[in-house]
This record gives sequence, structure tokens and C-alpha cells, in this order.
Amino acid sequence: MITGSAITLIVIIVLAFIVLAVFFTFFPIALWISALAAGVKISIFTLVGMRLRRVIPSRIVNPLIKAHKAGLAAVTINQLESHYLAGGNVDRVVNALIAAHRANIDLTFERAAAIDLAGRDVLEAVQMSVNPKVIETPFIAGVAMNGIEVKAKARITVRANIDRLVGGAGEETIVARVGEGIISTIGSSTSHERVLENPDLISQTVLAKGLDSGTAFEILSIDIADVDIGKNIGAELQTEQAEADKKIAQAKAEERRAMAVASEQEMKAKVVEMRSKVVEAEAAVPLAMAEALREGNMGVMDYMNYNNIKADTSMRDSISKVGGDKPSTDELK
Repeated sequence: MITGSAITLIVIIVLAFIVLAVFFTFFPIALWISALAAGVKISIFTLVGMRLRRVIPSRIVNPLIKAHKAGLAAVTINQLESHYLAGGNVDRVVNALIAAHRANIDLTFERAAAIDLAGRDVLEAVQMSVNPKVIETPFIAGVAMNGIEVKAKARITVRANIDRLVGGAGEETIVARVGEGIISTIGSSTSHERVLENPDLISQTVLAKGLDSGTAFEILSIDIADVDIGKNIGAELQTEQAEADKKIAQAKAEERRAMAVASEQEMKAKVVEMRSKVVEAEAAVPLAMAEALREGNMGVMDYMNYNNIKADTSMRDSISKVGGDKPSTDELK
């Protein structure tokens, strides 16, 4: 049997456990002791206030300890907490400040926080300032003045510019500007041989244009990694132009032929029409002659003379068809 005193003891133990759990939840004693051991003076009530503001104390205290151990005494707990509440990565900002401090790069907490909130990796930017990055472009094709295509691949060595990280253009802009400079340099060359003989001419010309203005990087060097010869673009364009001219000429010739055929058909139609009119007129002649004979406007001798003239005309036509030879006796008859 469990006595009443035992039940009371169990209840007291459970209540004590709950009280201790709530206490250590709102009062991170272990974290507070670690901060004091590292020489970071922080009040326990400050940690409790973080809990009430829904800030994880370890996300603030551990980076603060790291910063103080690295000699960054200017970093305060209020700065770290405000950056955390703004949605920033406190640990990455502190690591970037430590790396900048070790590399003797002037980087304040406000600028590092602004870079982090802008969506850029501030630690990577600091590392790139110490160790420059190499960006390799794909093959970029340009056409020299003699019509030969030249393909070039470049390696761009860049260093992060901390002052222009906020609002500065990225790697894509650098690659695009370098590609534009390569195409312009190849296009201004008199021949592809000149580009092959002096590939450094491309890098010198492109580097002199100040392509890193307005970007988050500083271009240290542009080196041509590979140069290759492509197609004869000029010859292809001339061939295509000649083919186009040929098709245009053929179209115009076909148009003229169609017009000639149409004109010929029109003339044939006119000839047929005229012949039909002549036949119609010739068919009306006998009727007119019969009418003239009946009315006495034409005598029998006139009709005989008309037939003689007609026969004579027929004979002359026959003579002309045989090339002017003398007619035979049968023909004369």
C-alpha cells in the first residue's frame, strides 16, 4: 500500500522536475557559464530576454565567443541579435569578419551584415578577396574581316570587391562583357592569321576596356586559353547571296516568259477573231452578189469578170508557192 506521505513525495518530485525543466529552458545556465569562462560578460537575464524574443541564445552567444576570442571586441551582442532577427546568418558573418581581420581587410560588421542580407555569401567574398577566382568562358566565336570564323576561350581571374558587393553585377555580367570584347577584337582584325599569331592582343584589348566597372569583382587578368578556326563565314554568305540572286533572276525570267506566253495567246486569239470575221465577210459576199444580180445593180458580164479575176489570183498564188517556176499546161488550163 502506498501511503499518503509517499504520494506527496512523488508529487513534490514531479513538480520539482517540472520547475527545473522550465527554469533551465528559460535560464540557459550552461551557456552562461561557457560565456563567462570565455571572458564574455553577459547577463543571465539577457539570455532570458532572448528566449522571450524567440531568439535561440546559442545562435548568438557562440558566434560572440568566437568573435571575442579572435580579437573582434567591437562586435556586440545587440548587433548579432538584431542581425539574427533580420533573418541573417550570424555565424557566417562572424566567420567572414574573422577571415577579413586575419587577412587585414577593412570590413565592418554593418557592411558584412548588409552583404549577408543582400543574399551574397560574405565569407566566400572575403575568401575570394584573399584567393582570386578563375572564371572560364565557353568558346566565343567572332568573324575576322576576311570572313573566317575564329573561336576563343578565355580564363578570367577576378577578385571580389567588398565595396561593390551590394548592388554590383555578378559573374554572368563579367562573362558577357568579356565575350563582347572578344567578338569586337576578332571582328576588327584584318585576318584570322593575325589573331592566331597574337592571341594576347585579345586579352590586352579586352582588359583595357575596364569591364569590371559596376560589378562586384575586380578583373586581375584575362588569359586566352584556346583559339580555334571555325567556318568560312564570308564564303558561305557569298554562296547564299549568289543562290538568292539566282532564284531572283529565275523568278524574273519566269515572269517574263509567262508574260510572253500570255501575249502570244492574246495575239492568237486576235488572229482567230480576225479570221472568223473574214470568213463571215466572205460568206456574205455571195449573198450580196445575188442580191445585186436580182436588183440589176450587177450584170452577168460583171459577174464573169469577177470570176476571171478570182481565177487569175488563184493562179498567181499557186505560182508563188512553187518558188516562181513556170506553171504547167494543166495549171494554166
